[in-house]
Amino acid sequence: MQTHSPIFKPVRRKDRILSEELAHALLERGEYGVLSMHGANGYGYGIPISYVLEGEHLYFHGAPEGFKLESLALDDRVSFCVVGATKVAPRQFSTAYESVIVFGRIASVTDEPERIHALRLLSAKYSPEYPALAEKYINVSLHRTHILRLEIEHLSGKAKRIACPTADPNYQ
Repeated sequence: MQTHSPIFKPVRRKDRILSEELAHALLERGEYGVLSMHGANGYGYGIPISYVLEGEHLYFHGAPEGFKLESLALDDRVSFCVVGATKVAPRQFSTAYESVIVFGRIASVTDEPERIHALRLLSAKYSPEYPALAEKYINVSLHRTHILRLEIEHLSGKAKRIACPTADPNYQ
């Protein structure tokens, strides 16, 4: 899904590109990401948010009102960034990292079976040992929970690996 068009620029550092499979894997295992959008006040707006990946889309949940939804009502184009493992290498004035960014359009999910499905996916990701309790939460909070679905149009991942040039265990 690494498309190259005038809208989605190619990654500048070709030596740091993650394969689509590795980028997808990072997106799948990430705990949270930053959803960025055009804010209703004209400024960029980014929020940390939990999510779940299913196929080529992401699900998010939250309150049924607020600045995020006001902003998305004006412009449904968003980006979502997940940062995986990082390690600062002070002696090298650098940082090892892995990240993935997706671009796409986001929409509210109004279909009740899909809303329940999304909440089950989120529960399975974040609380896999409590499926029965998750069902209770879903039943009690479904009416006050807003579900968003991001359709992935473009995905790219980058990583910088830093080799340790010495056997010193205290080397950073």
